Amino acid sequence: MRPHRYVAAFAVAGLLAGCGAAEPSADTPLKMAFVYATSTQNPFQEMAFGAKAAAADAGNIDLTLSAPSQVDGPQEVQLFQSAIRNSKDGVALETLTPDLFVRPLNQATDLGVPIVAVDTAPPAGTKVDLFIGNSNTELGKLLGEEFVKQVPEGTTGEVVLGNAIPGLTLLQQRLDGMKSVIEAKRPGLTITGPFDSGSEPTSNFNKWNDIVKAHPDAIGYLGVGAQDAVSLALIQKNTGRKFLAGSCDPDVAALQAVKDGYVFALASPEHWMKGYVALRILADHARTKKEMPKGWWDTGSLVVNAANIDQIMARQKDEDSRKAAFKAETDKQLADPAKHLKPIGEAN
Repeated sequence: MRPHRYVAAFAVAGLLAGCGAAEPSADTPLKMAFVYATSTQNPFQEMAFGAKAAAADAGNIDLTLSAPSQVDGPQEVQLFQSAIRNSKDGVALETLTPDLFVRPLNQATDLGVPIVAVDTAPPAGTKVDLFIGNSNTELGKLLGEEFVKQVPEGTTGEVVLGNAIPGLTLLQQRLDGMKSVIEAKRPGLTITGPFDSGSEPTSNFNKWNDIVKAHPDAIGYLGVGAQDAVSLALIQKNTGRKFLAGSCDPDVAALQAVKDGYVFALASPEHWMKGYVALRILADHARTKKEMPKGWWDTGSLVVNAANIDQIMARQKDEDSRKAAFKAETDKQLADPAKHLKPIGEAN
């Protein structure tokens, strides 16, 4: 995908809460960028929406959003290298291939470009010392807790797990959190997998279709990626079979699946918050020259189920509805950064 630009041409009313008075804005907008893994999947679109909203709120920012049209680490490296040349006031990076970014991230910090890692912790060997992301271990536990609510104590049977991107640490953390809850609270269940469920929509559906056929008697199928709930709901519609299905991320089709009863719950990493917080921090740093926070900023997670599905679907209606719904939480977090920061090595 070619980079596209969003210019926030609003007057600066102030900086982050608690950070003092704003310096006068320069006539030339700050040049900033958000580089992310793919433009075609919900998690990354949510982060981009958050970054765009933050640029508008900070004001007078020339924000470049860029991502490949599918997960392509080498292409994303090229986009990132372009960003550090052209957006010297700050770059936020989200990637699913962190090992490819050791040298590019060090190049950026050596050039003095402020960098914030988003969603995926910065790889070892880099000098990036601020990471904005939820706890994926806790996210997995939240989904596990929702699952055991559906399963009476003493139940036996098989539960099948899927992993959209095997080897990606954050997804394994979700799986580990989920398994820990199921094993502790429903020891009669047999957990199989995780099986590779694929991250792209078509691949994900085909792989889950094969997994379900190979494990036809399982009582539940649980994924940790954005497409899993969508595919598992479609399989139920196509086959007429009903089973327990759960996954992560508020993709519009996944939300509809919760509404329709095909998915018992989604665990949302609240990706919009990550993009917003990262860009606001970068903008504040560029304007005030104050040191950026250091560590892991945990932006939180949310369970989406039958109890709140209407509220979340309304929140996800468009960019304005997201911004309005998240305002109280972004204001609260930005007013007290220390409350949300832990050592970056504790990110899980």
